[in-house]
Amino acid sequence: MKKFFAILLTLAMVLSLAACGGKDSGSGDSGNGGSQQEPAATPAGDGGGEGGADIRVAMITDYGDITDQSFNQTTYEASKAWSEANGVDFTYYKPAGDSTAERVAMVEKAADEDYNVIVMPGFAFGETIAQVADTYPEITFIALDVSEGDLGGMAVPSNVYCAVYKEELAGYMAGVAAVKLGYTHLGYLGGMAVPAVQRFGYGFVQGVDAAAGELGVDATVEYVYGNQFFGDPDITAYADNWYQNVGVQAIFACGGGICTSAGEAAAKVPGTKVIGVDVDQSFTLDAAYGEGVTLTSAMKGLAATVNHMLDEVAAGNFANYGGKAEALGLVSGDDPSANYVLLPMDTTQWGDGFSQDDYKALVKDMFDGKITVSDDISAMPAVSNIEVHDLGNIK
Repeated sequence: MKKFFAILLTLAMVLSLAACGGKDSGSGDSGNGGSQQEPAATPAGDGGGEGGADIRVAMITDYGDITDQSFNQTTYEASKAWSEANGVDFTYYKPAGDSTAERVAMVEKAADEDYNVIVMPGFAFGETIAQVADTYPEITFIALDVSEGDLGGMAVPSNVYCAVYKEELAGYMAGVAAVKLGYTHLGYLGGMAVPAVQRFGYGFVQGVDAAAGELGVDATVEYVYGNQFFGDPDITAYADNWYQNVGVQAIFACGGGICTSAGEAAAKVPGTKVIGVDVDQSFTLDAAYGEGVTLTSAMKGLAATVNHMLDEVAAGNFANYGGKAEALGLVSGDDPSANYVLLPMDTTQWGDGFSQDDYKALVKDMFDGKITVSDDISAMPAVSNIEVHDLGNIK
């Protein structure tokens, strides 16, 4: 009966659009458990996520939104672009609040509206998956930055694929780049001390230590967590103090929207820099806080993961991935842009101390195992060449 009414509704919508000359339906985020419908060029049917136009793609945000300049925004844009390019229905849902119950409610809404592929970014979806995967075996779940441990002890269900990233490698690259480009008093401003953020930070510390040792220079890392994934006046004031009084030259802002506080503070002190995270944040940070404020960004291949997995689902190959949690990192020693952890080639502020060729050589050595980076987050990494001031949480 549900599908009968759905068919009638679809026919009514088609006739309505025809009567209006094919005008696009409006779109907007309700911000309260709502969704943004992106009509497909071709109708979607039933199919449980197996094959081309038979899939309908939904993306659910975590506690952020699609303008967070980071995880949610990149996942949303990649999912939307793939769906448009492949003639597949797409929508996104924003939970009414930050709780598992509200995220579960968005999965239920997506299921009620016949979306059969759901993309979910962020470790916060671990409990959600544990509650809904068995309830909706016909839905394919693609979970980014959700580890098997986030599922609360359950094995990854066969209709779920979990991708995590080797953030410590990207953090290491950013630390090496910063020191070799002349920035030796650095700050690490993490969001919450969750595993991904810790791996970024501890990799960064290892990279700074290695580069300082290679160059024979003194370097210092001020290390703190904001205990949230957004900027606010308190965190901006903390970054102000780092730049204006402590002497920090560049802050690695690793926590989604927390970069806004680092950017606001850097804009007040000429020559200071911000290191972005997850995506190439230079486009948003430079526009908001001044051209050239972004030194580089420690990136994850979020869009690449979304594109690859949706391709595989559409091709009917999800069985090769379902039930797995994969750690994505380096897949090429010759083409850094092919990797799932990387620095942006076009916007990093390369210099004589660290050029694109130097970066390629670094990646090659990491890929070949000549350079190893620990992913241990049980304690701050031991260092030999730098000082690390572990300052806990701002809040």
